Amino acid sequence: MRQRTKKDVPTSAQATAEVRRKHKTAESRWMKSRLFALFVILALVPFTLIMARGLFQHVVYKHRISVPFFVDLSQPADFSLNHTINMYFTSEEGISLGVWHTVPESKWREAQGKNLAWYQNTLSDGNPVFIYLHGNTGTRAATHRVGVTKVLSALGYHVLVPDYRGFGDSSGEPTEAGLTTDALHLYKWVKERSGSSLVVFWGHSLGTAVSTNTAIKLLDQAGTVLDGVILEGTVNAAKEKLTCHVFSWYYWTFPGWGYFFPEPWAENKVVLPTEENLRRIRSPLLFLHAEDDPVHIHSAQQLYEVAVSTQNAERVKFVSFEGALGYLHNGLYKDARLPDIIKKFVSSL
Repeated sequence: MRQRTKKDVPTSAQATAEVRRKHKTAESRWMKSRLFALFVILALVPFTLIMARGLFQHVVYKHRISVPFFVDLSQPADFSLNHTINMYFTSEEGISLGVWHTVPESKWREAQGKNLAWYQNTLSDGNPVFIYLHGNTGTRAATHRVGVTKVLSALGYHVLVPDYRGFGDSSGEPTEAGLTTDALHLYKWVKERSGSSLVVFWGHSLGTAVSTNTAIKLLDQAGTVLDGVILEGTVNAAKEKLTCHVFSWYYWTFPGWGYFFPEPWAENKVVLPTEENLRRIRSPLLFLHAEDDPVHIHSAQQLYEVAVSTQNAERVKFVSFEGALGYLHNGLYKDARLPDIIKKFVSSL
């Protein structure tokens, strides 16, 4: 057997050097892995951003969540709206909007089997016409939207409920400007057929912003003042942080990349200038808000105060609903007081 010599026995210095060598090797591999990962991120994120435009729209509008699922929106009778007709409008080239028109409940028997022309003619019967502009997520068939329609129809009003572009069976992709264009087109269509009947907007959540945007657009285009606007579950984007794009950090860290890869939200920024709009609107306003609404009631109260300062407390009203009732963001249509609140508002117009 070979005897170990003194040279075969590692010294303390040799052992330390060996440990350091292994440590440097591990550190080098770790650094290379990080550099490779960084390279992959730098290479892939710009291309991901290009593909992420649709994702950003969905994060804001959630329009691809078509609740309720697997329903035929062309058949409103399936949702107990048996005095309602389904229509499609072209708000601009390439954009088709699905819209329901529900006549006053008193006409339900007469409405059976009637065609589109009959429904259009009823708009000039002198009864107020409501255009209901819904919030994000889902379609015109959502339970709370059908609930509001039934409340208004029972009061003797016409109700038109569109699905904005990209929602439900409407074509296109949603943008803030596009939603306003859709609402503006429907309003003009109604006014051409409703004669001297009152036309009132009811906006819910995102629809409150669409309502005020459209009101300002009408004011700027033709000096038209809407007969009335109801704002339910109002969102104040000026006070509340909007949803940020998941890749916005990329442009903060590498600002130069914006030259080669434009921000996916650059052409589709969500502004929702409701507070600014309320400083200019001259229409009578009614705010409706539940105390337990996740969109905090203080936000709506701030908007109410802005509107009152622009007009006065006679033309701008605020009605809150106790949190103990559990209405949250979508349940106000269940309240037994709501019909009288709406009737009082309409009678004041």
